[in-house]
Amino acid sequence: MENTDIRTLSPQAQYELRKLVIRLRKKGMPNQEVAETVGIAETSASTIWQTYQRHGIEAIQPKVRGRRFGAKRILTAEQETAVQKLLIDKTPDQLKLPFALWTRDAIRLVIQQEYRIELPIRTITDYLKRWGFTPQKPVRRAYEQDPKKVTQWLETNHDKIEVF
Repeated sequence: MENTDIRTLSPQAQYELRKLVIRLRKKGMPNQEVAETVGIAETSASTIWQTYQRHGIEAIQPKVRGRRFGAKRILTAEQETAVQKLLIDKTPDQLKLPFALWTRDAIRLVIQQEYRIELPIRTITDYLKRWGFTPQKPVRRAYEQDPKKVTQWLETNHDKIEVF
């Protein structure tokens, strides 16, 4: 029988498997038999049993996985909130920046000026995604454009345009 890699299982499935190993070991079954019965490596069965004996049932329970919330972030929560507010309330030209719209470069420059923190463009992208800002493409036509007037102008003035 092929052994199951415990790491590929969900945390709850891992916990159930660990409890099964402990039950079988309490009945007096040796590690090798337990491992064969459950379908895991003998070293895994031994590790589970040793951990249980040293620290009890709490030690084999599933734990929260991954990074803690906010870990490995360069900006603090207050700085993030302030930058978000800036993006919503102001435009780059109001802050005397050489940009008409908010771009990653503009945001990077604001953070550099305000907090003296230099962030890579990729990190700016991650922050924007986390904050729920999505990339937008400008509309190709003017909002005030009237299709009827455009058609009329093309019909009357098209011949007057000279090509050099």
